[in-house]
Amino acid sequence: MSSAAEQADVIVVGAGLAGLVATAELADAGKRVVLLDQEPEASLGGQAHWSFGGLFFVDSPEQRRMGIRDSRELALQDWMGTAAFDRPEDEWPRRWAEAYVDFAAGEKRAWLHAQGLRIFPLVGWAERGGHLAGGHGNSVPRFHITWGTGPGVVAPFERRVRAAVERGLVSLRFRHRVDDLTVADGTVTGVRGAVLAPSDTPRGEASNRDVVGGFELGAQAVIVTSGGIGANHDLVRENWPERLGTPPEHMLSGVPEHVDGRMLAITERAGGRIINPDRMWHYTEGIQNWDPIWARHGIRILPGPSSLWLDATGRRMPAPCFPGFDTLGTLDHIMRTGHEYTWFVLSQKIIEKEFGLSGSEQNPDLTGKSLKLVLQRVLPGAPGPVEAFKRHGADFVVADRLPELIGKMRDLAGDGVLDAETVTREVVARDREMVNPFTKDLQVMTIHGARQYKGDKVARVAAPHQILDPKAGPLIAVRLHILTRKTLGGLHTDLDSRVLGADGAPLPGLYAAGEVAGFGGGGVHGYRALEGTFLGGCLFSGRTAGRAAAAALG
Repeated sequence: MSSAAEQADVIVVGAGLAGLVATAELADAGKRVVLLDQEPEASLGGQAHWSFGGLFFVDSPEQRRMGIRDSRELALQDWMGTAAFDRPEDEWPRRWAEAYVDFAAGEKRAWLHAQGLRIFPLVGWAERGGHLAGGHGNSVPRFHITWGTGPGVVAPFERRVRAAVERGLVSLRFRHRVDDLTVADGTVTGVRGAVLAPSDTPRGEASNRDVVGGFELGAQAVIVTSGGIGANHDLVRENWPERLGTPPEHMLSGVPEHVDGRMLAITERAGGRIINPDRMWHYTEGIQNWDPIWARHGIRILPGPSSLWLDATGRRMPAPCFPGFDTLGTLDHIMRTGHEYTWFVLSQKIIEKEFGLSGSEQNPDLTGKSLKLVLQRVLPGAPGPVEAFKRHGADFVVADRLPELIGKMRDLAGDGVLDAETVTREVVARDREMVNPFTKDLQVMTIHGARQYKGDKVARVAAPHQILDPKAGPLIAVRLHILTRKTLGGLHTDLDSRVLGADGAPLPGLYAAGEVAGFGGGGVHGYRALEGTFLGGCLFSGRTAGRAAAAALG
């Protein structure tokens, strides 16, 4: 390292949620921090800004008010059944999982509440699983929506960091792209990289990569918080697991272009170890954004359980591939059909009650903290953003009669594989099961079961009805794409967020947090996630890294 390199106590690489949390904790401990990011200041907060703001809490006041009986033991059972850890290198991820469940069942909510974060009172039920008690999925609703969605999660930590800037403890360096970690005698001593040209690009849009200079910084510790690989489709395909079949040729991006995974290889070059790169989390209910912000911009439908899910040929998806139940199980099935897209077939009555859209910008009522707009969700009609997709979205078709709907589906797909007789048979068979309160159809059972939870009955699950009932119309079909989102593997870390080398020992001076570390340990989720755990993973691992680095520096 050059003797002329500027010095700090700690360098944090990546100004997303994990980076903000780590920086805030370091500043509270009185450490001098340089926070770097290749994007302009408008993108402060990273992917978290765009999120729905879902947080995983266990035995929360919100759950208890909704009549939900949860416990650390039940949550840990669900986590371990979902993660299915089965590799020698899963020792640290498993320990991170135990620590995170303790956090979610313990001080997490009080810690956030003390910083001003508030929670919407209705608790959602994501990733219901549909397996046995010890298998994948949430046994009870645990998805807590932040009042203010993603921006509401980011706000307390941005506020703390900006206050530390005012105190002279934090320096924000945007348009600084790290290209190397500097290492001396086996210890990480700083970073070097390129200064990029200024950019007034709005948040989320691709910024230029024009190099106008270089920089080198030294520090006693470096914390990497640079995120995952979701916008780098080549890297997604390179790491695509054989167990999920052939990588898809066409995918939508659920994250902005800057989520490129660069720092994984850079950190590996410096001696850090990457584990579980084949573990990833991609959604199967992606739709093309009719008003895109970044390239290949997709939005995930947050579905209730009633839509009929068909493969590209018109065959019904098997149990438990129901809307909102088993994301990766459904992805596995789709990739074995020989086609990369599927269909929801539903009624207007279903879309009005059961279609949510991921993303802060798709939920202006919750993001803007407008109780008046939130109350409009219980009025007739779908929420405004959903109706906008129904009118303008390239993946939506609407008709009054099923033959007309099928014809529009065939025209939209353009590949001739959808069979009209198959679709008709599946819809009619499903509708026959709706005339009684009892059924042999597992999806219909889940609809009746979901409405036993008052949160679902009030705001999430339509009253059981036949899709072809004219009073529930018009009919709607939605073509669904695979949507990239999260990296579940990453840099191997111990419980102090120290990056481990190939020999399993900590690499001195180097820490990692957030998605680049698999949200802790190199894969705290194992093979699958319970939802509401990605933002929480950034919070927990960012806090851990910041506190551990501060303690190590004394």
